Amino acid sequence: MAGKLQFSLVAPEREVFSGLVDQVDAPGVEGDFGVLPDHAPFMTALREGVVTVFDGSARRVFEVHGGFADVTPAGLTILAEQASEVTAA
Repeated sequence: MAGKLQFSLVAPEREVFSGLVDQVDAPGVEGDFGVLPDHAPFMTALREGVVTVFDGSARRVFEVHGGFADVTPAGLTILAEQASEVTAA
């Protein structure tokens, strides 16, 4: 069984999300990317778009407005200029 990815989404005013998840998809300035557990380390700038968090059959969606994503052996941290969870209509 595959491990989990430690993911944190942080905006200037608060931590928007933190937890163990299966996958995170995000909008990089050079294209969208996905991060799974044990992903190779990298850092990239983000463009405006959505971050989708997958955990089992659950899915959460966050809107971000710029920032940076940092993948390390410890997990993925997104430092967003602005971030908020998108609520279902």
